[in-house]
Amino acid sequence: MDAQLIAFTGVAAGMVAMPGADFTVVVRNALVSRRAGVACALGITGGLLLHTALAVAGVAAVLTAVPALFRTLQLLGGAYVLYLGARTLRSLGRPREPEADAERPGPGARPLRQGFVTNALNPKAPITFLSLLPQFVPAGSPAMPRTLLLALIVVVLALVWFPAVALLVDRLGRWLRGPRAARAVEAVTGGALTVLGLVLVLEPLRS
Repeated sequence: MDAQLIAFTGVAAGMVAMPGADFTVVVRNALVSRRAGVACALGITGGLLLHTALAVAGVAAVLTAVPALFRTLQLLGGAYVLYLGARTLRSLGRPREPEADAERPGPGARPLRQGFVTNALNPKAPITFLSLLPQFVPAGSPAMPRTLLLALIVVVLALVWFPAVALLVDRLGRWLRGPRAARAVEAVTGGALTVLGLVLVLEPLRS
């Protein structure tokens, strides 16, 4: 049994399951519909796939070497998360229209895009992978096959976790989608996204 591989899987599972913008966006979309939640989850997995590919290729090292580029991407990511939060809070004042939010343009296209962009515009993800993956490559073994395996584990974990979250929220939907509960959940998710977006935007401005 590969102890390093088991340890990495545990660490990666914790990273993937950690509440943040990805988790909040999935919950928000899952409250619209099961299809929207799963589409958003797949979009997030696509973003993680991009990040792991960048880490494997070493491109993520550029973000570390060029602080201005890192800050620019962080501002873009924060602005997008902030936009999603403001959009959610704004929707509290008008009737909910799930079909319009989940199915246009095309089935699941908007939630899929939201999930992908939310994850892909997080510049901390590739740097985290870049610093984490080498620690679990045994000394003397070929780096590329092992790194690819570790990256695949991360993607598979995301592919299991985020759709599971979407399906669980959808299963609880008959309680969560009641008028009062829906408003409360939208307020919480909108507030969480807004705070996360502000943190991401303000962090590079303070540095």
